[in-house]
Amino acid sequence: MALETATLEANGLTFAADTAGQGDTVALLLHGFPEARQSWHRQIPFLAELGWRVVAPDLRGYGGTSRPEGKAAYSIEHLTDDVAALFAALGGKRKVLIGHDWGGVIAWQTALRGKVKLDGLIILNAPHPDAFARELARGWRQRRRSWYVAFFQIPWLPEWLMTRNGAAPLEKMFKSHSQQIPAEQIEIYRRNIVQPGAATAMLNYYRTNFTGLAGGAGSNPVIKVPTLMIWGEDDIALDIALTEGNAQFVEDFSLHKLPNASHWVQQDAPDEVNATIAEWARAKGLA
Repeated sequence: MALETATLEANGLTFAADTAGQGDTVALLLHGFPEARQSWHRQIPFLAELGWRVVAPDLRGYGGTSRPEGKAAYSIEHLTDDVAALFAALGGKRKVLIGHDWGGVIAWQTALRGKVKLDGLIILNAPHPDAFARELARGWRQRRRSWYVAFFQIPWLPEWLMTRNGAAPLEKMFKSHSQQIPAEQIEIYRRNIVQPGAATAMLNYYRTNFTGLAGGAGSNPVIKVPTLMIWGEDDIALDIALTEGNAQFVEDFSLHKLPNASHWVQQDAPDEVNATIAEWARAKGLA
């Protein structure tokens, strides 16, 4: 099924999005750092074949989407408001939210805050905030893996390191972690991050929400939305222990681990990811 590029107006911003399919179920796909909507190109046509209307936007500050200035514009409150506004603009009787990495963080928070009445939640390599807090409190295993989050708090230096030599370090990072991401896709990420203000916008996700990435969900009720977690086990940034104990946070929780996939799981193992989503969706009456 062919992809189409659309422009969506939501929450005072203009979002560039790739979309496919029709139907009463809208699936909104949120990418991670430092990627873009193209990270879902192996999923969009497949999910559309399930009978879903599939929409993968560039998040605020990324790619072809509006890039507001200032750290405050990238607070989790604004990011989850974007999700609610996009769903409102798209309509649909049923809503499935899918997020990877930072997109997964936003997806968890959208569900926890009850901003959208979701029918399904799918998370790829992104920890529930209380699971993240638990692992940070246990010792240095996850803290060592999360060193870059502290580094990103430094002004201007992370931007310089990521964008120097035409963003060559970004390209090297992707190629060293995964052999499955197409070169043309990495080239899109490279072009995106060297746009004026783009690197700072991406880093502002970490800077604005630095104290809110771990914990803080304990006072919220258990998530009742059926939730699927897909996890590439060969993740150098997030420990596999983050997949443990999630049933205490989610009433209807399913976990599928992929031992030979990296953090970029939907690109390392697209067929397995797609099949897992389809099987789960049919079991939950969503396809």
